[in-house]
Amino acid sequence: MPDISTLLLFSAASLALTATPGPDMLLIASRSVSQGKSAGFLTYAGIAAGCYCHALMVAFGLAQLFLLVPTAFDIVRFAGATYLIYLAWQTLRSKSASADTTVEVPRHRKRRIFSEGLITNLLNPKMALFMLALFPQFLNPEAGSVVMQTLVLVTILNVVGLVVNGTVILASGHLRDRLGRGGSFGNWPKYLLASVFAGLALRLAFTSRS
Repeated sequence: MPDISTLLLFSAASLALTATPGPDMLLIASRSVSQGKSAGFLTYAGIAAGCYCHALMVAFGLAQLFLLVPTAFDIVRFAGATYLIYLAWQTLRSKSASADTTVEVPRHRKRRIFSEGLITNLLNPKMALFMLALFPQFLNPEAGSVVMQTLVLVTILNVVGLVVNGTVILASGHLRDRLGRGGSFGNWPKYLLASVFAGLALRLAFTSRS
């Protein structure tokens, strides 16, 4: 296990990283505004699950594949961009958001929202490279199992991320509640979410390993 000083330093680094606005925060916020707080938390849960997968890739050395084989990086990022464009299209085809924030999200829809967050994270090779650059700085082979140390670190990252993004979700949900009073949302929430998906797709398509 990493020592306390290492864990505290990693926690501080995680806070600095997660508090910096980025694609995940933008997706979570737009989902919360368009579909409510529960959808925001489900999206974050999917992203957090994806982080565990990327962390295990780092622990087992699989993330280095993106550095050693540029084609693998390109395949994953273009697959991710294509998936995000698909989500944008599906969002545009969906029904307009309702102003009734008390409506319960169907169980199948909850699974879909979680899955979209998970797959979006998994198809972002930059996340694997990010962890490949960050985690080894806090891992000590002499302190025990590298896999267990990695799981501890990614859990800290996700808990800190939950605090930061949870604040964003609650604020976005409050904004949704205020804007939804007195009438229907119309079409703008789905346009917002579709625009975020499309923007993330373009960002991923034109990203590089550096």
